Order: sequence, then structure tokens, then C-alpha cells
Amino acid sequence: RALPLLPAELFPVLFEAAFLDQRALLLQDLVRAWPFPVLSLPRLLRRCRRGRQTPSKLCVQAVLLAVAAGLRRDASSPRGTRPCLRVLDMTGLQDGAEQGPDSVSLWSGTVLLAKACLEVSQHQDEQRSAKRRKGSLGAPPPSVEVRVDLFVNSTSWGILWAALHGGGALRLRCRDFHAEELSLASTVGLLEALEPAGLRRVELRFNNLGLPGLCEVVPRLARFPGLVSLRLPYSNVDTRRPGSEEGLRCLAAGLGQLQRLRELNLGSCRLSGRLRQLLGALQCPLESLELPFCHLLPCDLAYLAQSPHAPALKKLDLSGNNLSEGLLPPFQQLLTAASASLRHLDAMECRLTDAHLDALLPLLRLCARLGYLGVFGNPLSSRGLKALLRGTASLAALRLVVYPYPADCCGVEADGDLPEDEGRVAALQDELQRMLRGAGRDEAIWTTSLCRHGALDYFAL
Repeated sequence: RALPLLPAELFPVLFEAAFLDQRALLLQDLVRAWPFPVLSLPRLLRRCRRGRQTPSKLCVQAVLLAVAAGLRRDASSPRGTRPCLRVLDMTGLQDGAEQGPDSVSLWSGTVLLAKACLEVSQHQDEQRSAKRRKGSLGAPPPSVEVRVDLFVNSTSWGILWAALHGGGALRLRCRDFHAEELSLASTVGLLEALEPAGLRRVELRFNNLGLPGLCEVVPRLARFPGLVSLRLPYSNVDTRRPGSEEGLRCLAAGLGQLQRLRELNLGSCRLSGRLRQLLGALQCPLESLELPFCHLLPCDLAYLAQSPHAPALKKLDLSGNNLSEGLLPPFQQLLTAASASLRHLDAMECRLTDAHLDALLPLLRLCARLGYLGVFGNPLSSRGLKALLRGTASLAALRLVVYPYPADCCGVEADGDLPEDEGRVAALQDELQRMLRGAGRDEAIWTTSLCRHGALDYFAL
């Protein structure tokens, strides 16, 4: 009852406090009376995100219920008393932070939002039917645009498809679209239902599309003028298969139509010797290129080192490619070409030994902006890890290094993944910390954990 008497400036403060304290009823009242045209949850919940907390499902539900209730009320309210809210920004709420039992994941948030859209659409259909019977349709109801990141799989695509086609006053505008384990028809159907404006990323993973499926999907992405990031890991692409030549030409042509593309992930696609063909038609240099476990050949890295992409690269992932033999010289050339821009380098499980690191260290020291280095899964010794730390201590931007358990602390069968002598590993970790402190690099994190310290997303680089 007091909300109409409060200055508008207090609403954001009250909203943040109510969200953090999970006051669902108060959140609903605040949203119904929101005095501004835009309600941006990411901007209001900075403290929540800094604490790596994910939003509570109860709170997200409360916000959506209030917006839906406001739209139902809008249709019958006098124009001067209608709520101001016209844009609800929910992007970036689920950004990889740890999930709790009561938190909302990207998948469950997508389902909650789709249900809210369908509820509003059904209510408006009922209202229109009632007005037709009375012979007075009146003005169309106002709408609220919901900016959101969507994640869909085979169990949830149906409800999202219905929400996107519902035509209700709660309109979805997707920023990042993630789809997992979807059929080709379902993938195409959802992409065609998305609004073209505002989409910056499409990620299709574990969808088993193969080259024929990608040739169907990728050309359709040209209708999204703001598409910057395309991630296609685990797409079941193998360029050795008979008949792949035509599919490669089609995929390369489709990629060439994406005028603003800056990030490309083709993880676990067998691309041996085909990188020039796939990337040669791109209209702008890539800033992020992820090619883990792609069975690359020396000619692939040689092309990349001499291409316009190399000096623009901020993020490079070559994990799972054997950089220890024929790929090492072109990899050195690539590091040199990318050294001025590179901020993130993944070279995990690349069979790099101490001797290989000795050869790479002078080039790594050229990468003055490097903030992340991943060398997990390589057969490095304790001596090699200490040499790596000493050699990169001068890189002021290097804040996170993910390194393997040293080979001299692991059993013969462990392959560097599990320590056999945990005491020696702990002693080495203590020594590395002392070396960091001695170099004035206390803020840097050197860890063997792949889970607790996730790499930065391209849009955060």
C-alpha cells in the first residue's frame, strides 16, 4: 500500500534487497508498480552475481507472475493508469555460477518463461473472444518485451516453440540461444521462430547434425544481423567421409554469409587439412577460435598463422591436438602472429613435455595480454611447471593457469590425470604459491581444478 507514495529512486534498491532476501510477494508488488519502462535484472543484481549466486527459482517466478498479471490488468485499465514496464531484461542471470537446489538454471528459466508466455497468450485469447461477443474489440493490449538467454533440449523444445508462436503480449527476444540434443527439424523450427534482432550467439551442441544438417542450419543464420558467436561442438562432422567435399563447400559458403561473426567453435569435428577451406570465406577476422580435438594437420596451423585471423585472435583453443611433433613449428608461428591480441590460450592434452614448453616460453612471454593459460593433461614434470611459472611471471595480465598433476607424481597408468603421491603434489603446490608471492603475483591462481575456475566467455574477454 505504501509503494505509490515512495520516490521512484527507491524502487531499484528495494528490488535488489527483496530479491537477495527472497521476498517473493514484495517482488510481485514492486514489479506491478514498477515506475520505469525497463526492468533490468542483471543491472539490479550485481551483488548477487559478484557473490556467484544464481537467482532463486522462487524470485524469478515471482517476477514473471507479476509481469503476466500486469499484462492481464493492462487490457482493462484506463490508459493513464497502465503500468510503465515495457522491457524486462533477464539476460545473463545463469552464467555458469554454481547451482543450488532452489536456484533457477538456464533450462528451467526457459521453461518458466515459456509457460508465462503461454498463460498470457491464453488469457488474451479469452479476452478477445469475450469482446467479439460483445462487439467491441477496442485497442490492442500493450506488450512487454522479454530479453533473455534460452536453453532448450529435446524435452523442452515443444513448450518453447509454442511460446514463440503464441503471439501474446509477452514477447521473447533472445540474446543467446543454446540447443542440445535436438533433431534437425526442431532446431530449424526454433531458429525460424526467433526474432532476428538482438540475437548475438547460437550454440548447437550434441545435436549430431553432421555436415548435411549444418548445411541446412548455417545458411538460415544469415537472417540474424547481429550474430557474433557460433558454437557447433560435437556436431558429428568428419571430413574423411565419402561425399564430404560438397558439404564442406556448402558449410564454408554459409559461414561466409555471417557478416559479423567473431567467434567460432567447431570442437570435436574432424577437420584435418580443411581449415583454409572453411575459414577462407569469412568476411571478418575471428577473435575467438575453438578447435579442440579436431585432428588438425600442420597445414591447418600454417594457414591460420598466415591468415588475417591470427593477429585478431583473443581466444584460441587447440586442446586435444598433438602439438608435440609436426604441429609444433606452425603453432610457434601462430603464437607469434597472435601475441599482441591473445588473452586466452587452451593447450590441454596436447602431449606437450618440458622440452616443448622450453621452446614455447619465449613466445608465451610475447603475449603481454594473456590472462588464461590451460595446459592440463600434458605430461609435464615438477621442474617443467616451475620453469613455466618463472617464465611467465612477467606477464602481469596472467591471472589463471590450469596445470596438470606433474608426471613425476603420477603412476604409469595415470597418464597425468591423477596423482599417485599426493604429498609431493601438495608440496609442489606450496612451492608454486611461494614462487608467486616472491614474484609479487599473489593475485594469480595456479590450479589443477578444471571445475572451480571456468575460463572466461568470449563476451567477457
